Amino acid sequence: MKLILRKNLLKQIDVFAFILFFLISINISCFYLSNNTNVIKIKGSDTMLKLTTMLATEYMKFNPGTSIYVEGGGTKTGIEALSEGLVDICTASRLLKPEEIKVLANSFGSIGISTLVAKDALSIYINKDSQVKNLSLESVRKIFSGKIKNWKEVGGDNAEIRVLSRSPNSGTYLYFKEHVLLNENYFDNAEIKASTAEIVEIVSKDKYAIGYGGVGYGENVHHSSINNIYPTAENVRNESYPISRYLFFITRNIPTGLSKKFIDWVLAQEGQQVVKKAGFISLWERQ
Repeated sequence: MKLILRKNLLKQIDVFAFILFFLISINISCFYLSNNTNVIKIKGSDTMLKLTTMLATEYMKFNPGTSIYVEGGGTKTGIEALSEGLVDICTASRLLKPEEIKVLANSFGSIGISTLVAKDALSIYINKDSQVKNLSLESVRKIFSGKIKNWKEVGGDNAEIRVLSRSPNSGTYLYFKEHVLLNENYFDNAEIKASTAEIVEIVSKDKYAIGYGGVGYGENVHHSSINNIYPTAENVRNESYPISRYLFFITRNIPTGLSKKFIDWVLAQEGQQVVKKAGFISLWERQ
């Protein structure tokens, strides 16, 4: 009887010891992860999601001790995360607004630092089977504000235009409204889509859909010429293509440590080569 009780007691002790070891291991792991300084957190522009993911992946190949986490969600969402101290870098397809700078200043005593990392042609996506291959900037403005509703008005079929737009959280949405619509309201019947990839997917399948987004997206759609000027790297650099912009990495302060090393790499030859591979326009012509 005593022998059986002793065996049961030993089993209980073994189980207790295992549980204790397991809990200690979890606590150590959590402590390590929460104090691991070799992590860069990036969040923001959906336009830049593909680009930033490619940059992070390439950088980590040559810097295996560094982990980079990349999320989209839109420029506005990224700026909010930066202002709350949740990320190290915000990716943005526009500059900070005055009210966003004020939040950063109140929280961190800084107005934020914006670093140019690439150029982008804001492309107008059209289905490849469409008769329309070129649009005037004025026609684009009228289509997305609802003044032109039928493709026949711009040389296409007698069919209703299906207008697709990004969400208000997107920096691209705001840029398009300011620089293309000239602050007119979007067409009431425009369909709001969460990402550029979703817009491209719809346009690739619907002959009568039209959307907009970064030139780095849309392998399966036609990128319309605007005023007979195609969105090439050369035309963006010489500013003949009428809808182009810079893409930014935004940090709370002047970049230091891991963030600085990563940003410096992005601006150097290796990083700018990735910018080209992603379908965007590198900052330096020699690339």
